[in-house]
Amino acid sequence: MLKPWGFRGELKIQILTDFPERFASLQTVFIGEDAKRFSVERARLHGNAALLKLKGVETPEEVDRLRNQLVQVPTKEAVPLPEGKLYLYQLIGLQVKTTQGEPLGQVEDVLDTGANDVYVVRNEAREVLIPAIPSVVKEIDLNHGDMIVELLPGLT
Repeated sequence: MLKPWGFRGELKIQILTDFPERFASLQTVFIGEDAKRFSVERARLHGNAALLKLKGVETPEEVDRLRNQLVQVPTKEAVPLPEGKLYLYQLIGLQVKTTQGEPLGQVEDVLDTGANDVYVVRNEAREVLIPAIPSVVKEIDLNHGDMIVELLPGLT
């Protein structure tokens, strides 16, 4: 969330989705680490941002309390993705192993580097940064919670 917008409780948010048109039909959002639920009264695009009016949020001061928090949509309202594509939240928690079966840890974060995403994989002893490219990420199995990777030299 970027900042309050106007005097009627609208909030201006940065668009992080590849589907900005989704805001036209958005009914519910969750805001912040505690994922507080809000009903969306109205939503519209405004340049490179979106403006949301949330039920129960009426003043700029109330909006300001939500500043700098992540706005998320319910899974059931997510735009269906093409075959083979995943949402980033689906990767968090996957257990990562090499093609030789060596466990590397769990995906804890996804970094957007511009060129390609990078998966932050951690275990008790270390952190490994895995480039999200086909030559490295060989398989993602959401049903089993696994990601199989072939590490490039220097990543171990």
